[in-house]
Amino acid sequence: MRTKTHVSKGDKVKVIAGNHKGKEGTVLSINAEKAQVVVEGVRIVKKAVRKSEQHPDGGILEQDGPIAISNVKKIS
Repeated sequence: MRTKTHVSKGDKVKVIAGNHKGKEGTVLSINAEKAQVVVEGVRIVKKAVRKSEQHPDGGILEQDGPIAISNVKKIS
């Protein structure tokens, strides 16, 4: 079942609540079932990765993490 959200992929949004309040970015992905959205450059998380073909040295990667969809507002 699909749930209707007030933002969609590619929209410019502003964070209106939480630790990242005031930051702006572009929506990279939406998980409507979990009510989460990933916004470019807003919540950077560090993830440890093993050595692999994609990451021959392994180490720690920084990537965008999800935030609650209710904490973002669409801007024009």
